[in-house]
Amino acid sequence: MPVETVILLMLVTLIFFIVLGHPIGFVLGGVATIFGLAFLGTSAIDIFFLRLIGVYQDYILIAIPLFVFMGIIIEQSGISHRLYEALRVIMGRMGGGLAITAVLTSTVFAAATGVVGAAIVTMGILALPSMVKYKYDYGIATGSICAGGTLGILIPPSILILVYGPTAGLSVGALFSAAIVPGLILSAIYMIYIGIRCKLRPADGPGLDPEEVSQYTFSNKVTLFLTSVLPVVALIVAVLGSIITGMAHPTEAAAVGALFAVILAAFYKRFNLHNLKEAAFRTVKTSCMIYMVLIGAGFFTGVFMRLGGGRVVTELVTGLPFPDWGILLVMWVVIFIMGMFIDWIGVVMIAVPLFTPIAAELGFPPIWFAMMNIVLMQTSFMTPPFAYAIFYVKGIAPPEIKTWDIYRGIVPFVFIVLFVLLLLGIFPEILMFLPRAFGLIY
Repeated sequence: MPVETVILLMLVTLIFFIVLGHPIGFVLGGVATIFGLAFLGTSAIDIFFLRLIGVYQDYILIAIPLFVFMGIIIEQSGISHRLYEALRVIMGRMGGGLAITAVLTSTVFAAATGVVGAAIVTMGILALPSMVKYKYDYGIATGSICAGGTLGILIPPSILILVYGPTAGLSVGALFSAAIVPGLILSAIYMIYIGIRCKLRPADGPGLDPEEVSQYTFSNKVTLFLTSVLPVVALIVAVLGSIITGMAHPTEAAAVGALFAVILAAFYKRFNLHNLKEAAFRTVKTSCMIYMVLIGAGFFTGVFMRLGGGRVVTELVTGLPFPDWGILLVMWVVIFIMGMFIDWIGVVMIAVPLFTPIAAELGFPPIWFAMMNIVLMQTSFMTPPFAYAIFYVKGIAPPEIKTWDIYRGIVPFVFIVLFVLLLLGIFPEILMFLPRAFGLIY
């Protein structure tokens, strides 16, 4: 059977079972097993064990459970609630202030945890009831929470970047430093959009009742700020600063961050045996899911490449009658569509090993190409039918908020992501100057 036919069958089988909703880790491993044994024989078993050992020996990946644990402890400690309350009081009187506060709180929360689900659910529980109370437009209320929460896969310490780096053979520290500016740009444009919209249409996001805000004195606001914002900033500086400046390896910084989160939880009197057990269980559950996908995807990639899939895809893409930028757009369209049907880790493990060599062959900087992909993957959480951010918000939203409200709410934020991608494509130095400034790339 021709190599091209085998590769096509392999990809069609993979897509078929993923669309049916089966766990992606098992689908990747299962398809690799079937095609590996059928076309490579027992050497497929050697590929599996080599990939398995490679995942277990990767020192950077140890940071994943540590960052997940850190995020869960922070969630349990009530820091996010204090942070949201402080910003709500400070910014609530302006039009769209509650939605802007949700985005700003999510931005800080993302920089402290890197876990999307926790950020979206926490913000939904904290911010959505108050926005419903003040009769915010349901679209802008839910859209701001979805968009703000998804910043967790972009702003360091992003779990996505921890997976992407080793998969693409790139420095995690360089990717972390490159991700800071686009993350802040996205957050700022989200807030600018909300502010302008609520200025033009005040009914979409009215300000807080002045009487409610007046209950907080200046000293109350200062106390809220000092006890909520500063501890989180200290955690961010301790973790990201040590990685970007080269003082610590990502795994070592993750361990420091996890310890710092435990200390903060104890300081706020929210650390006990029950919370520790729950955090440990949720960390193991999440980490096992990620590792299962990493192992399955590694096996799939090994078999795919051994069968000649890398060559077939490279020849197919580079043979398109488009200029280099056109080929890039084709790859990004593929990633965008994949994000509509599978989660980010599946997109990373399938697309990155195939597209990274093509981009390098075309002469595009690896860090820039990687960051463009990571920014684009923001949309995978917000584009139906399998939009996890929408599912998270719908799960905790009051009954009067319908799924359609969330769908129409996320549309402007998806277009903002695409606009920022265009901006980063026209001005690539936005992504590159921090890694260069820290000496991480030359």
